[in-house]
Amino acid sequence: MNLTPVTLCFLLRDTAGGAEVLLGLKRTGFGVGKIVGVGGHVEPGESDAEAVVREVWEEVGVVVLQEDLVHAGNVEFIFPARPAWNMACRLFTTRRWNGEPAESAEITPEWFGVGELPLHRMWQDAGHWLPPALAGETIDVVVVLNEDNETVASIRYPSTQRTAQG
Repeated sequence: MNLTPVTLCFLLRDTAGGAEVLLGLKRTGFGVGKIVGVGGHVEPGESDAEAVVREVWEEVGVVVLQEDLVHAGNVEFIFPARPAWNMACRLFTTRRWNGEPAESAEITPEWFGVGELPLHRMWQDAGHWLPPALAGETIDVVVVLNEDNETVASIRYPSTQRTAQG
């Protein structure tokens, strides 16, 4: 199976009201109209870490250093009805960066409480893997989407052999 390599980075900060994560409203392309993590495709010759540093800069104008990235896991997204959309996604978190997130042509950034994620505005699968990833767990998940390319058919956790139906 051919999987396109992609990355996501979740900037985390502590506030008086609790931990917050930077997400963004997708303005163009794949996932338009949804709240998503910051990230994108790994270009030929780039490492996952190099790609996510570049993507964070391009999408929200913030400088993240590779040494400040924390590996948060891997999510495979399988689209049986659209195999060209299949992705292998490397997740990162960070609590260190330079600059203030700013809107770009692709993303309108917004801070959300880690315990108050806008899951109803995100891809349906996010509720299965994003909360534990933000809580510090290392995620290993395979998400299979239904024919509508939106709803979850199944979630598989290869390291534990646990499976959940959408």
